[in-house]
Amino acid sequence: MTTGKPSQAHISHCVIVPSYNSGPLAEKTVREVLAVWQPVIVIIDGSTDGSEKAIAELARNEPSLHMIVRKENTGKGGAVLAGLDFAAEQGWTHAAVFDADGQHEASDILRFMDVSGRNPEAMILGVPVFAEDAPSIRVKGRLAGNWWANLETWWGGIHDSLFGFRVYPVQPLIRILRGIRGGRRFDFDTQVAVRLYWLGIRPLNLRTRVHYQSSEAGGVSHFHYVRDNLLLVAVHARLFLLSLTMVPRLIRYRRRPALHTS
Repeated sequence: MTTGKPSQAHISHCVIVPSYNSGPLAEKTVREVLAVWQPVIVIIDGSTDGSEKAIAELARNEPSLHMIVRKENTGKGGAVLAGLDFAAEQGWTHAAVFDADGQHEASDILRFMDVSGRNPEAMILGVPVFAEDAPSIRVKGRLAGNWWANLETWWGGIHDSLFGFRVYPVQPLIRILRGIRGGRRFDFDTQVAVRLYWLGIRPLNLRTRVHYQSSEAGGVSHFHYVRDNLLLVAVHARLFLLSLTMVPRLIRYRRRPALHTS
């Protein structure tokens, strides 16, 4: 249940935008985010397409925009961890992770942050609302992963295990990422949602539209069907086995009162 108190997200929350070879969509996305929320941390994660130049120019005139450039690509999890470390140094307690490829609705950041501000003990998970032209492999392919994530949490309320638009509490997520070897690439979203739930961080789910940008519009996908699906299979096998060791905890979690978004 929400606290009923005014949201404090405006002073404690930031947005992290990890970017790897996102092309012109990176600048467009960052501008859209800045228009609705500040501060923003952009992590250029070993990009080789020159997309960091426009972000750097934007940052020169926007003090609330912070850019971290990493020479090597470390994956989404590695990039987000760099942003989390910076956020923690600044005293920010929560971070929205927002992909740089134009998939997400920047206008929904305010709604996500408000719910997080009212429920600071929760993680806010985006649930994608797909357009009719969304690739069927993306729509149907996530169903198996979602089923396994729910099994690993005893149906604890993770509605989508793969969607990248979320708000996390900073310190617990740093703890998760520092404590595991994986969670750096396509398994990032799945790993952290399940493992944060195991730590006692409850999920709140918010529906939001998702857009898959065409190549003509600058859309770039770094998803490799065979490699990344094999990675997820291995991750879910590990998570399932680990979940068997914490049955009493999962039973206790199921008895907690529900959280609500309004």
